[in-house]
Amino acid sequence: MPFLILLILAVLAFVHVEGDIYFHNPRGSNNRLNEKTDNRQNANRVFDSQNNNKGGYNIGDKQSIPSARREDNQYQMKYFQSGRVEKTKLTLEWTNQHGCGNNNNGDQRNYCNHIIQYMCQPQGRGSNNPNDEILGEQKRRRGRVLSAPCKFPFRYKGKMYNGCIPAGAVGGSWCATTSNYDVDKKRGYCKSHSLKDRIRDGVLTSTQLYKTPRSRRFNGENYAAALGRKKSSSNRRAIHEGYEWYDKCYMRARNNGLFAADQKLKTNKYKYSSAIHTRQNPGGTRRGLECPEERDYYPYWHPTPWKDIAILADDKSRCSDLVRKSFNTKPYHECIESFIGSARKKHYSKWNNRVQCTANGGRWTELHNFLEKAPGFTTQAACEGATNPSNKYIWGIPYDTKDGNSKECLVALEEPACKQSPWTRSNHLGNGQGGSASNFTWNLPYFPSETPMTCVLRIRYNISTGDFSKSTDSKSNGKKRSPVTQDPKVYLSSQGKRLHLQLALNTNQYGRTFQDRSHTFVLQPRPNALKFSTIYNLNVRGKRGNIVQAYPAVEYDFVPNNLKMTQYDMVHIQWTGSNTNNAGAEGEGKAGTDRSNLVSIDNLMKNYPNNKTSMLTNAQVMWIYHNVDSISAADLTMNLASSGFYRCINQGKCQTYALDNKRRKMQDQLNNAPASFEGVVLRFKKGTYNYMCTRNNNFTNRNQKGTITVN
Repeated sequence: MPFLILLILAVLAFVHVEGDIYFHNPRGSNNRLNEKTDNRQNANRVFDSQNNNKGGYNIGDKQSIPSARREDNQYQMKYFQSGRVEKTKLTLEWTNQHGCGNNNNGDQRNYCNHIIQYMCQPQGRGSNNPNDEILGEQKRRRGRVLSAPCKFPFRYKGKMYNGCIPAGAVGGSWCATTSNYDVDKKRGYCKSHSLKDRIRDGVLTSTQLYKTPRSRRFNGENYAAALGRKKSSSNRRAIHEGYEWYDKCYMRARNNGLFAADQKLKTNKYKYSSAIHTRQNPGGTRRGLECPEERDYYPYWHPTPWKDIAILADDKSRCSDLVRKSFNTKPYHECIESFIGSARKKHYSKWNNRVQCTANGGRWTELHNFLEKAPGFTTQAACEGATNPSNKYIWGIPYDTKDGNSKECLVALEEPACKQSPWTRSNHLGNGQGGSASNFTWNLPYFPSETPMTCVLRIRYNISTGDFSKSTDSKSNGKKRSPVTQDPKVYLSSQGKRLHLQLALNTNQYGRTFQDRSHTFVLQPRPNALKFSTIYNLNVRGKRGNIVQAYPAVEYDFVPNNLKMTQYDMVHIQWTGSNTNNAGAEGEGKAGTDRSNLVSIDNLMKNYPNNKTSMLTNAQVMWIYHNVDSISAADLTMNLASSGFYRCINQGKCQTYALDNKRRKMQDQLNNAPASFEGVVLRFKKGTYNYMCTRNNNFTNRNQKGTITVN
C-alpha cells in the first residue's frame, strides 16, 4: 500500500539529543510540569519531543506560591478569540538548532519543514459534543449516589462557565446543577466518561495510564471492556490526545508502504506492527497518548484531532499541494466497525485501507475535521445556509463521530498558511536573519458559539538530507536495498590505495522530527467592548537564569518587543511565570521564581522608570481582569508595575488591593507579587511608547525592554 509522503517527519527513540526545537512564546513545556530541577523528570509525560532534557518552561502559577498539586492554582494564558471580522494576533516564537532554509548563498545543509498545529475543546469538558450530558454527583445517602445533570452555562462568582471547574488538590472538577450557583448553591462533582479526555496539564509528572485490550483476538473486545480500560486513566495526569486516539493507533496496522530503511519494527500484542511502530520508533515506545505514526508523517492519511495553523515548507512551490492535502480542507477515511455482540460503534479498527476494511465487514467512512460543532442546525440546508463571511459551515460526519453514520453541522476550518521556512544557521540555537527568533503571527480563530476553549499548540520541526529521494518507500526497505544503513564503513580511493572510514549514521534519525508543545491555554470570547478592533498580544518570554543556566530556553524579554499598531487597534498585555525554577539559577529576587512587571521609560537607552509621565496617560482601558470600572492611569500604572499585587492607589476604590493599605505591602523585587498577570487590554493614542521590567532588566546581564509604536 504505497503512499507518497510529501514531508517526511521522523523521530529518534533512544539516543542522546543535541539538536532541538523550543517554543518560547507561548512557553513550550518540552514535557516539563513544575520541576525544580534543571532537567525534566519525564521525557515521555505527554509527547515525544526528542529535545534535550534541560529545555522547556514550567507551567505558570497564579500567585506567588507554587501551584503544587492543585490544578486550580495553575495559570493558563488567556487570549481573546478573533472577532467576526477583526483578528486577534498572537506571535509564536521558537528556536531550532539544526538549521533551516536557504539564505540564498547556496549554503543549505539540510531539508527542513515546520508544521504548526493546535487542538481545542470546550473549556471544562472532555469532548467537542456540546450536547453530551455530564452528571453532577452529590453526596451519598443510604448507599445511593444522588446525581443531577450539570447545567451549562452556569454563574459562579459573577462569571459564566460552559464546563466543569477544576476542584483543586483532588484533581477532579465540579459543576453547578442550576444556572446560578451564586444564588442556588447547588453543585456536584462532574462525572462523565468524556471528562477523562479533558485537555489538561495535570498535577503529576507521570505519564498518563493506558491499558491495552485484554481480549486474545484483535477484534474480540466488547464495549464494557473498552470502557473499563478507560476508567483506569488518571484525572491527575496530563492529557492532550484522548484515550481513544491511542487505542486507534495501537490497534490500526501500520502503513506498510513507508520507508523503514534497515530498521526492524516490533509488533503489538496481536503480533502485527501497528501505527505505534515507525522507523523512528521501532519499539513502539509510548509517550503520553500520542500516536507515533501520526507524529512522524505529514500530511497524515487518516483523521487526526489536530488543526493546521501553518506549513513552513522547505520548498515553497509545494505549498498548494500541501494545503490541498491538509485535514483542514480535505476529509480522510477511517474504517468503522462495531463492538463484538453489539451495534455500538467501535472507536478503533485494525484495517487501514478500503479493501481490507470492507472485506472484514467494516465501513470505509469519510470523516471531516472542524473548528467546532453547530448543533443548532439540524439539516444540510440549514447548515450550509448559515455560511457567512466569517465562517463556512459544512454538513458531514465529524472525525469524533459517535455512531459512524450521522452527519452533523460543522464549522469549517480555514486553509493553513503556507510559506518558506525561515532561514536559521546550523548548529546554532539562536536568532535567524534580521536578528530575531523564528516566528509566525497566528490569527486566532473565531468560534461562532463564543464558547471558551481549552487548547494546546504544537510545533514539529523536521530535518532531512539529500542522501535519498523524498519519495523513497518500502521498496527500499532492508539492509541490502536501503540507500542508507546503520554506521556504514566507507573508503576514499587514490592511486590504488584505500582509506577506510566509518560514518556516524543512524537510520532512524534520517528524516528526523523534533517537537515542542505549549502548556494548555484558553481562547475566550471577546466582550462587547473588544468586538470590533484588531487585538495584539504582548507577552513575556524566558525564565530565570543567566544565559548558560537558562539555555536552551532564553532569558527574559517581551514578545513582541517592537510592536507596531494603529490608534484603532488594541493590545492585550499579559504574562505568566513559575515559582519552581531551579533555585540555583541566577536572577533577581527570591530564588527559583519568575517575575515580570511593566513601567514606562523615556527611551530604550534608559534604565530608570519615568516617574513624571507614564505611557498609560495616553491609553484607554478597554478591558481589565479585575473588572474595576473607570480605572485611572495612575491606578493602572501601579497595577502593571506590581504585576497585579495592587489594583489601585486608594483603599476606597479597591480595598485590600490598594497601595495605601498598610496591612498589605509588596516586596520591592516582586517576591510576593503574583507570578502571572492576567492582563489588561489597552488602546493607545498615536505615539512611541517605551517600557521595561524593573526586576529583570539588569544592565550588562539581561535586557527586558520593549517599544509600542502607534500610528
